[in-house]
Amino acid sequence: MNDSAFDIVVLGAGPGGYVAAIRAAQLGFKTACIDEHKQLGGTCLRVGCIPSKSLLESSHLYAQTVHDLAAHGIEVGKVRLDLAAMMKRKDDIVGTLTGGIDMLFKRANITPVRGRGRIEGPGKVVVAGEGGQTTLAAKHIIIATGSVPSSLPGIEMDGHLIGDSTTALSYSSVPNSLVVIGGGYIGLELGSVWNRLGSEVTVLEALDRILPGIDDEIGRLAHRVFEKQGIKFRVKSWVESVKVEKGKCVVRCKGAEPHTVDRVLMATGRRANTAKIGLETVGIEPDKFGKISVDRRFKTQAESIYAIGDCIDGPMLAHKASEEGVACVEGIAGQHVHLNYDAIPAVVYTHPEIASVGKTEEQLKAAGIDYRKGMCPYGASGRARALGDIDGRVKMLADAKTDRILGVHIIGARAGDIIAEAAVAMEFGASSEDIARCCHAHPTLAEILHEAALAVDKRAIHT
Repeated sequence: MNDSAFDIVVLGAGPGGYVAAIRAAQLGFKTACIDEHKQLGGTCLRVGCIPSKSLLESSHLYAQTVHDLAAHGIEVGKVRLDLAAMMKRKDDIVGTLTGGIDMLFKRANITPVRGRGRIEGPGKVVVAGEGGQTTLAAKHIIIATGSVPSSLPGIEMDGHLIGDSTTALSYSSVPNSLVVIGGGYIGLELGSVWNRLGSEVTVLEALDRILPGIDDEIGRLAHRVFEKQGIKFRVKSWVESVKVEKGKCVVRCKGAEPHTVDRVLMATGRRANTAKIGLETVGIEPDKFGKISVDRRFKTQAESIYAIGDCIDGPMLAHKASEEGVACVEGIAGQHVHLNYDAIPAVVYTHPEIASVGKTEEQLKAAGIDYRKGMCPYGASGRARALGDIDGRVKMLADAKTDRILGVHIIGARAGDIIAEAAVAMEFGASSEDIARCCHAHPTLAEILHEAALAVDKRAIHT
């Protein structure tokens, strides 16, 4: 095999692509991974999950210092925001983690190829990079090109005053006012960052509620909590236009007075990044959303070409893409393929955090599934009281006949960590009784999940 011939070529070095490449190398495949950006890691590491969580943590500490330390008996003087230092910390974290992928590739003998990859027929990928054009031969091709921000018809982003999530991760100053278009997790996370740092934030959502797809009861509680934090919401607000007029952004919604603000963040979701990668050369036809159809082993309709992550159906989550990458490569190696989509957790990293796994109550009702529900508020937890974080609750849904856990939904401090226990339990087909019978350390936030499990059988101790 020559230097430009590989067993597996992966298009995209995001959480799906780079993990697939590493697993392929572990299984003995000669592997190349193509990405058009200098930093590996995809949207998640470069301009998504990691930088946003860095700013969320920093802004939370800032807001805590300004508003909450006095209750702990800690007095501070005038608090000053150094936004440049906050942004540098974010960039340093991104640099460390993306550089770490380079090191992992070197250790695994994976060939990284910088440039824009395009399939040019079966078994052939052409990469256009700074040094010219490179052609790679591949026995197997994995499409892991991720997703890109979507917008609304007729709205043009200038990458400055009107921008997407990437723009909002790098504001050079705190805007006095910010309109966030879209009440999903991206809009709420970045809206929270700038609200904490002093912006007057208004979220416009076309639907009648924020956080579509989240359990309705949890979503309504989140709405109230975020309003208490100072974020304004306008649901049923259909944005018709956004224009820059005299250095300000003017947002016009159907049937409402226009909003005039300093900046606008377009957080209207993401779409599959499958355009112009040569799908037509191998007979693959994506759907109207750019998604590629695959079977349970992630095979496309083209021979020896696979797709994972945001390019295919399912939630656009980094960890989902990573697990698909592993499963896909193991399938190529002839191993058993397993991925339980009912046990994939999702987390919104606001404060309080919101986490869920499995079915919502609305989904169970729509499917006609008889269930029982157990609830426990954070206020019943001694650990939550000690932390000063009592806003929230845990909700567990279990099958009325078998007691098998069907869904767990949490809003509260460190919900993203607590949900892991529920995901593992569901993966093993556990019942609410199983969690109720497991001893949980005291005092911990995990006890709230335990209490919710007890509540399913109406035998909660502390509520």
